[in-house]
Amino acid sequence: MILPIIAYGDPQLKKPSEEVSSDFTQLKELIADMFETMYHAKGVGLAAPQIGQNIRLFIVDGAPFADEEGEEPDPKAEGIAEFKKVFVNPVIEEESGDYWTFQEGCLSIPNLRENVSRQESLVISYQDENGVPKKESYSGYAARIIQHEYDHLEGVLFTDRLNPLKKKLIQKKLKDIAAGGMNTSYKLKYYTLKR
Repeated sequence: MILPIIAYGDPQLKKPSEEVSSDFTQLKELIADMFETMYHAKGVGLAAPQIGQNIRLFIVDGAPFADEEGEEPDPKAEGIAEFKKVFVNPVIEEESGDYWTFQEGCLSIPNLRENVSRQESLVISYQDENGVPKKESYSGYAARIIQHEYDHLEGVLFTDRLNPLKKKLIQKKLKDIAAGGMNTSYKLKYYTLKR
């Protein structure tokens, strides 16, 4: 089932997420819905808070990104086309390497892309969709996608990582998004204040 994606301005996007408990019975169904939602919106990652679930879960699939970026061989893109994973209760254990800048976007912040600087590599521990514990290393674009989605679990948006001047310059765009002033090919759910 395709779910609406929560738009910028909803305080739920700024809340740290809670661990997925072992008695969460709808996990496989939720993961399937998240993949369907992400593909429909043409994204490469989706975190549970973006669809209204305040749990530590995100999914990734780098294939659409590889298709878009694939004209020139890039060492940072190596293996990204086969990068499809589910991360349950992830913990980034370590980030390392040089900082590099890349234009990021977000399904919750449509039609806005900005340069974000992140470290090149990471080590992450998590459980897969079957509850099997894993600990893996990633670098390049795969690490960036993970870092972006992981931020959602911490209540951090990519716009929070911009310098103060850049944040000021995009305030009008962010207000327009929060007010529901965006046309997208997918359904957004806007936050409305109860009066």
